[in-house]
Amino acid sequence: MKTTIKIIGGLLLILSSNLNAQNAQEIVKKAIHASYYQGENFKTKVNMTIIDKLGRRRNRNITMLRRDDSEKDDTQKYYVYFTKPADVRKMVFLAWKNIDRGDDRWLYLPAMDLVKRIAASDERTSFAGSHFFYEDVSGRNFDEDTHELVEQDEKYYVIKSIPKKPNKVEFSYMKNWVDKETFIPMKAEFFGANGTVYRTYSVLDTAVVDGFTTVIDSQMEDNLTGSKTVLNYHTIKYNTDLPENIFTERFLRRPPLKLLLQL
Repeated sequence: MKTTIKIIGGLLLILSSNLNAQNAQEIVKKAIHASYYQGENFKTKVNMTIIDKLGRRRNRNITMLRRDDSEKDDTQKYYVYFTKPADVRKMVFLAWKNIDRGDDRWLYLPAMDLVKRIAASDERTSFAGSHFFYEDVSGRNFDEDTHELVEQDEKYYVIKSIPKKPNKVEFSYMKNWVDKETFIPMKAEFFGANGTVYRTYSVLDTAVVDGFTTVIDSQMEDNLTGSKTVLNYHTIKYNTDLPENIFTERFLRRPPLKLLLQL
């Protein structure tokens, strides 16, 4: 294995043309777990702020529920309910994350009393007008990309992920900076066909909640326009009772308000 050592900005970087692929896969699996699978279930309130290139702001208030299937590894469900402002109030996003096939996603639009099935081709489109995509909310499946450890320093693993089906996504590859201690991806850059970064995800702050290191502030930026969306998570709770029947199409039109208001 050919290895090159460089010192950049006082940091020791280990670069290799063929770093251990198995190691990269294990890092990515741990990163996905730290981002989406901590605890058996999870609920939180989220303040979403959408900021355009002129600095103008639009706000969304959200309650998010997540429930893992204890009988099927890596299978989980998300229920995302919008409370403010009036134009998105009662909108619901529902996602079923599958390990043996593509994920199932639905969006309920109360103004039209319409349940819309989100096609696989729409997974990488804007979520509620923000710079986050539908796929960002519940996560991208591990097997959709090939992963390579391309750099590391004292604090981060840098993983390059290349989509196996490039015609299905808008990025050529992405890089993730994974914290070596917590395995939380602290930064992600998405590269276009011309090799430039057009989209950047950043973790702004973390906190330990119920024993789990948790992202509490993050943002997604459009590098081409300078606009961005900032997410602030608060009132976070792990391992609380979330009935499975909530995560069904039936509750898109009939949100479990009692449970949602308990946060």
